[in-house]
Amino acid sequence: MRKEERWPMYFTVQEQKRLGLRKSQVARNLDVSRNTVIKLWDMTVEEYKQFLDGLESRSKKLDSFATEIISWLREFPDLSAAQVMDWLKERHEGMEIAESTVRSYVRGLRMEYGIPKAKRIRQHEAVEELPMGKQMQVDFGETKLRHPEGHLVRLWFITFVLSRSRYKYALWQDRPFTTVDVVEAHEQAFAFYGGLPEEIVYDQDHLLLTSENHGDLILTHEFAKYVEERTFRIYMCRKADPESKGKIENVVKFIKRNFARHRPFTNIDKLNEQCLAWLNRTGNAKVHHTTKKIPAEVYALEKAHLRPVHKKIKTTISSSITRTVRKDNTIWYESNRYSVPLGTYDGTDKEVAVRVTEDNRLVIYEEDTGQILAEHTLCLHRKGELIRNRHHGRDRTKGIPAYIEHVSKLFHD
Repeated sequence: MRKEERWPMYFTVQEQKRLGLRKSQVARNLDVSRNTVIKLWDMTVEEYKQFLDGLESRSKKLDSFATEIISWLREFPDLSAAQVMDWLKERHEGMEIAESTVRSYVRGLRMEYGIPKAKRIRQHEAVEELPMGKQMQVDFGETKLRHPEGHLVRLWFITFVLSRSRYKYALWQDRPFTTVDVVEAHEQAFAFYGGLPEEIVYDQDHLLLTSENHGDLILTHEFAKYVEERTFRIYMCRKADPESKGKIENVVKFIKRNFARHRPFTNIDKLNEQCLAWLNRTGNAKVHHTTKKIPAEVYALEKAHLRPVHKKIKTTISSSITRTVRKDNTIWYESNRYSVPLGTYDGTDKEVAVRVTEDNRLVIYEEDTGQILAEHTLCLHRKGELIRNRHHGRDRTKGIPAYIEHVSKLFHD
């Protein structure tokens, strides 16, 4: 759009202002954000001309990408300027441009084409920076990405950040994490960082307390053994304590909003490859808004303060998902309960493995032996349901005679 074509919006705002309309009414009439109207409301003609001249001079580098950027903003109105910059770099290798230029350009396009972006403000309390090599924070996230064939795919990730340098790492999976996965992810993270810190911070809601709805993200005996072998200290955050884990919470949001949002998904290996490239290009290469430093540059200094990892601990990765058998001889899977034979619960934290077949059958089996305990049709469209096999109501481990004896006693009593 040429500069002279931008004038009508300014004059329309001024005309409606003279008619006595409120800013919100003008915004609705023009189908633009209220912030755009506020910006134009008290501008003089000369000030608006200077504003357009400024846009013109800042825009030259990005004018050739205007159509592409506008199409992104129209398709994804919540797209941030930072994400626009990352997408440009991803699609146009070797592109060099200042973030402030992209931010101004995107702001101008939003104003010009009436594509507002809502902003949320969250208050945080400032905390002192920790010494180098002192602490790492870890958390989990999940999101849904769209497959090129059109359907949504649910994905899970674990992410790490060094508290001082803000140097980040992330690993994606196409299934919920198990304890073995968590151990392996730590090993990969330590290899990525070239060492490990003195202390690692976790959110107790996701790691210590059993969450049967969301997978095996608890401090199991196996993980406790791993922590003892690696000899790092654990700190578990209190609930509703953002100051203790605010760094990693910001990383989870950053990954979701800048890397993952609107990204097509084809397979998990490609996604992890793209994520590493994003970390190198954006996640660890942009000036951090709090420290005002580039994480990669600070990490170059912090790396010397990490404890070395001399030997990788081998883990056996299982593609199965485990669930704990409940006292009522059911397991939780995707917010529904599925029955297993009476007697499967043995008074301990017994775990069984589950897998989903191509025809949406949930198979529950003994992980060690592979013996199938139960099969159910997966409940896809409801939550909180009990899916029960009527043959699971009798403890078959005691045999038919014992069952007859039990029923006989009921009648004689």
